[in-house]
Amino acid sequence: MLKLLEGKDYFVLTTNIDHAFQRAGFSKEHLCYTQGDFGLFQCSKPCHTDTYDNYATLQKMVREEKNMSVPTELIPHCPRCGREMDFNLFWDDTFIRDKGWHIAHKRYTDYIEQHKNGKVLYLELGVGFNSPGVIKIPFWNMAAENPDAVFASVNLTLPCYPEILEHRSIVIQDDIDHVIENLI
Repeated sequence: MLKLLEGKDYFVLTTNIDHAFQRAGFSKEHLCYTQGDFGLFQCSKPCHTDTYDNYATLQKMVREEKNMSVPTELIPHCPRCGREMDFNLFWDDTFIRDKGWHIAHKRYTDYIEQHKNGKVLYLELGVGFNSPGVIKIPFWNMAAENPDAVFASVNLTLPCYPEILEHRSIVIQDDIDHVIENLI
């Protein structure tokens, strides 16, 4: 995918929580993980807004797991209040938007502001209807407001676009990997 973006100005807004884009070589300066990050812990009843890298802790848990259980002493606890830690994911009202989240979100909003006019491609890859207000509907709205913008969707099961974008939409119903391989 990065080959397709060489020399191009781009930004990735993603609801993926698994570092897929970073593992694929995207720099975090071009990414906004808007719904959290499996690689971070936070206090389960947020007493503060810090998050903590969890890689070493999870590696140790995997090494010491027996019969689908880990030793209780490996369960991480908040360094401030002592409660158990949880993953930094947007699944309820306890989601922490830490300093890194705010920095990434600002980079994204700045990028969108700088590119609200002119030729822009709003490309969604595999976006469904679990949370359409995060990517799908904002992309539709931004494309509709910019007469030079194009909306594109690559989705195996739910490719769609609003009627207002009928003549400025590209919809591909196929596997994302297959589409990217063909484009390269």
